[in-house]
Amino acid sequence: MEFKNPQEDLERFRGRLGFAGGFVLVCFGLLFLRFVWLQVIQHEYYRTRAEENRISLVPIVPNRGLILDRNGVVLARNYSAYTLEITPSKAIRMDEVIDALAQIIDILPKDRKRFKKLLDESKNFESLPIRTRLTDEEVAKFIAHRFRFPGVDIKARLFRQYPGGDFGSHLLGYIGRVNDRDLDKIEEEEQDANYRGTEHFGKTGLEQHYEFELHGQTGFEQVEVDAGGHAVRTLASTAPVAGNNLTLTVDAKLQAVAEKAFGDRKGALVAIEPATGGILALVSMPNYDPNLFVDGIDPGNWDLLNTSPDKPMVNRALNGAYPPGSTFKPYMALAALTIGKRRPEQAIFDPGFYNFGNHTFRDDKKGGHGSVDMYKSIVQSCDTYYYMLANDMGIDNISNFMRQFGFGQRTGVDVEGESEGVLPSQEWKKKRFRKPEQQKWYAGETISIGIGQGYNSYTPIQLAQAMAALANNGVMYRPHLVQYITDTKSGEKTPIEPRPLRTIPLKTEHIEVIKRAMVGVNKEGTGARAFAGAPYESAGKTGTAQVYSLKGEKYSEGSIKKELRDHALFIAFAPVDKPTIALAVLVENGGFGAQAAAPIARLVLDYHLLGKLPNQPAPTDDTEPEDD
Repeated sequence: MEFKNPQEDLERFRGRLGFAGGFVLVCFGLLFLRFVWLQVIQHEYYRTRAEENRISLVPIVPNRGLILDRNGVVLARNYSAYTLEITPSKAIRMDEVIDALAQIIDILPKDRKRFKKLLDESKNFESLPIRTRLTDEEVAKFIAHRFRFPGVDIKARLFRQYPGGDFGSHLLGYIGRVNDRDLDKIEEEEQDANYRGTEHFGKTGLEQHYEFELHGQTGFEQVEVDAGGHAVRTLASTAPVAGNNLTLTVDAKLQAVAEKAFGDRKGALVAIEPATGGILALVSMPNYDPNLFVDGIDPGNWDLLNTSPDKPMVNRALNGAYPPGSTFKPYMALAALTIGKRRPEQAIFDPGFYNFGNHTFRDDKKGGHGSVDMYKSIVQSCDTYYYMLANDMGIDNISNFMRQFGFGQRTGVDVEGESEGVLPSQEWKKKRFRKPEQQKWYAGETISIGIGQGYNSYTPIQLAQAMAALANNGVMYRPHLVQYITDTKSGEKTPIEPRPLRTIPLKTEHIEVIKRAMVGVNKEGTGARAFAGAPYESAGKTGTAQVYSLKGEKYSEGSIKKELRDHALFIAFAPVDKPTIALAVLVENGGFGAQAAAPIARLVLDYHLLGKLPNQPAPTDDTEPEDD
């Protein structure tokens, strides 16, 4: 029989007890070290984190700046409207709440979709709109049932409004909900903090170009929240600063006259103040209602705008590129005088055609104009004169001279999306085409360039800029829409100073020859019918741009589909002695410039110079002109 040794058992027990005690001490030591790390070494870090969790910043979106015309007429403003809003942290069973609300107030699927998107992006203590722009009747209905909906309330918010509807839509542009592309731009401009809570962003026109001026400075509220994320109280707040106001160079009444003059015709008009480059009117017809986009355009209207054959969303004044037709001839004549290829009195004989190689280039007037000097070539728009002149000058001389007037170059106007157009040259053709046989410039191609056809393709704003530069004796300004920006906080006005781009080296006597001939256009030439009885002296030039080749056949408007008819153009400035307006008019598929475009210009000049308001769109002259 074996007896236990009490001493050994005692030693073994003491060892186990010592190990357990040591283990406990180590654990407490580790806990103590962790405590020191958290409470001493990392104290500031975790105190800041706790404070951030306790206090949240709620953005207060500023009022967007106004857009006004040169006389103070408001073109874009903000208005207050009631919005039905839900605070997620206070509303229980969100889907059921929305379903119950829908029985009282119309809530469409697009409203639910927008709310869900906002919910995913927002803090749960911020109130979010489920329906915007409630009617008074809807407000009354909800108030009667408010007790049933904790966390749901009605608030007043500001919305963008364009009082004129579709008036000036292509120059004003529109705002829409912020998308990923907008977020990239905000980040690029380092405006992330200032755009917290902002739902809208400028998409086109002035709203887009001057977005960061119009937006303003976002304000903030410091809100104390509990552990569940519920708002407890407001600790402090910083008021938002409204966006800056834009005052334009545009005359709203002149813009309205120009838009009305088009009637239901498609086209564009740009009117510029020659001495400053300030745009007096920028018209693209048809236009659209920017109010449709403010709170998200519905699919029906979006389809109508995008599938319409009239393409109302296209800004024809800036994006449309067209052959200039005979409006190119005054610049061709000026180029000839400048480089010494023609003298004003030097005449050619026009038999009604010009043979070059195996091709016959025909004049619009059957039988020709007979003896034609420079004055007559512009007044009666003689094609043969310019066929011969283009061949004598050569494509590169033409291109180098026209480039000085801004043809084939973006003007730099303060609206995005401007087209460059095409100023043809040998260099341009080499870059444009890939095959060597396509890259070669043929002498016969130069002939049609002389009358504004061929590869020529320019925007209406380029034509207006060139006209303004000629009216201003060669001094060219950058076209611009904004006259000055007003700081809404200080009231300080920052003018957009006229910026001369260049002074084209031209001789005064050469400019006078061209101006005198353009005056003759409106007195005895192709523009005489449209300007009959005008009490002021104006200078102009009609133009007709071919849409498709007639292959030698005579043009007959009635036998051609509307979309294939020629474009009608007209350029002008007035008064001749001291021009205050220069303009370019384009009527798509309008036929002859003298018929369709010149009457529009007459109505615009009548208002600008005489204050005469038209009571109907510009008439169309049914008498077919001999030349255009």
